Amino acid sequence: MQAADDIAARRNLDREWVRQAIGQAHYLSQVAKYIQPPPVGTPKNWQLYRSRFIDATRIRAGVKFWQENRETLARAEAETGVPAEIIVGVLGVETIYGQQMGNFRVIDALATLAFDFPAKHPRAKERSEFFKNELEQFLSLSNRTNIDPLELRGSYAGAMGMPQFMPSSWVKYAVDFDGDSKIDLFNSPADAIGSVANYFKAFNWQRGMATHYPVSFDAKTMDLDALLAPDILPTFSVTSFGSKGAVLEGPALQHIGPLALVELQNGDAPPSFVAGTENFYAITRYNWSSYYAMAVIELGQEVAATMNN
Repeated sequence: MQAADDIAARRNLDREWVRQAIGQAHYLSQVAKYIQPPPVGTPKNWQLYRSRFIDATRIRAGVKFWQENRETLARAEAETGVPAEIIVGVLGVETIYGQQMGNFRVIDALATLAFDFPAKHPRAKERSEFFKNELEQFLSLSNRTNIDPLELRGSYAGAMGMPQFMPSSWVKYAVDFDGDSKIDLFNSPADAIGSVANYFKAFNWQRGMATHYPVSFDAKTMDLDALLAPDILPTFSVTSFGSKGAVLEGPALQHIGPLALVELQNGDAPPSFVAGTENFYAITRYNWSSYYAMAVIELGQEVAATMNN
């Protein structure tokens, strides 16, 4: 209730309304369970991860979504430079185009993680503060748009709608793309499309730039540790990339801008590598995972290829 009073004061909201909303939130033990990181030593596996998101069901749904929203996707691409296939990839990976938007009450998920974040999590204090801010953003957004904060449902982390925006992302990046004077990421494909494109534009999407290039290695000059040191942050010029043993070919040699060596582990099998650009990095600002970014890219490519066929 102290947090409710603080939120009400900061946001100029009715104190009793905020108290009632937070007071009706339920602790969800499964949310606390899902937020935990995987056990230490759990091997990452790109091929397994890929198979969860790039399958016949999502590709079929993606083709249908693209066909039904062709003009809106084209308009978003023209206005922001974000390719339609990237937007389609995001919405497919996130919710299968609105089919799976989450069944947790957002108020329950956010309150659980704000006030009872698992103490044994390595970043418990930091994450708890993050979710307290998201709860505040959610209540402010609900009040401003006259939405019942007890009604909305989303993911176990409180992400909402077709693009699974956290409340702060909804406030900062969501747009009314269908022109009906309201933003509805649950029921308006146009708003979802425009908002995803606007998100990437805000994170410096470069029009016309590839997301990544194939890469191989020169065993004689390869300095893998140096190439992987910056993680997925684009740091190397084409020349410095090559000097450390990363071999590029074709269009990659004409790339302007920094590159990163992106490693995708495959369990016990050898890892896969690509040269990631600033646009690859932009996708990881949506979900801070190179595996996620590659799944978005490849799902979009598969849907586009099926459309063309």
